[in-house]
Amino acid sequence: MRAKARAMLPEFGLAGFGSQYPHQLSGGMRQRVALMRTFLFERELMLLDEPFGALDALTRSMMQRWLLEIWQRHRRTILFITHDVDEAIFLGDRVLVMTARPGSVKLVRKVDLPRPRAAELVTSPEFTAIKREVLDAIEEEAMKSFVAESAA
Repeated sequence: MRAKARAMLPEFGLAGFGSQYPHQLSGGMRQRVALMRTFLFERELMLLDEPFGALDALTRSMMQRWLLEIWQRHRRTILFITHDVDEAIFLGDRVLVMTARPGSVKLVRKVDLPRPRAAELVTSPEFTAIKREVLDAIEEEAMKSFVAESAA
């Protein structure tokens, strides 16, 4: 496993950093290490729960594009959990909006945008239309929760 991990370092942008401790790496590098560990297990389905949540906006954007490149090479199914609507649409093939407790699926929206996805896609009319639909579903759900809490 160690040899396989060392071989993956360049692909994950970590060439030359194999002997560094986590505290010696940037936030983006630590996140790439975590993703590399996930890819090492070679599962058909991977769960990524808010993997970029702690990153600054620029690093987050770069990591999203980088993840798409890695996905293009490995083609594994990824269940990506995020609260960032743009991130969900940019990375996903489908976006699911969940209800409040008990959680159930409120909306399933297919994202039929072309791949590979370039950064400028987020300003396209197609992207914006999907975003509006997803945000409408989220806002409707948030209002239900707000009204229910206010009445209690």
